[in-house]
Amino acid sequence: MAEGHDARQCDAAVSHAFSVLGKRWNGMILDVLGQGELSFSGVRRAVAGISDAVLSDRLTELADAGLIARHVEAGPPVAVSYALTEAGCRLMPILSQLGEWADGNLVRR
Repeated sequence: MAEGHDARQCDAAVSHAFSVLGKRWNGMILDVLGQGELSFSGVRRAVAGISDAVLSDRLTELADAGLIARHVEAGPPVAVSYALTEAGCRLMPILSQLGEWADGNLVRR
């Protein structure tokens, strides 16, 4: 085993990451915002089938995790938009690689 490797700490970090990333819709929301900043309605249009309440919850959760930023421009009318943070941008290639790995290695039921 490599020196300095704490398996429990690694497991906790991976578990935490999947507790956020593994929720339905979060990957799609991140993918959509990876293409650029969008308003709430823009995200809703891009993520077909998500309700306003769930989208609001997921956006708040992703913002609390530091993966997206919420920008408010005082109006009138008030405009709210969402964009990936630096951490969210660094996550995108990892999610892409994970998707490719899953396609090639996990059995679908």
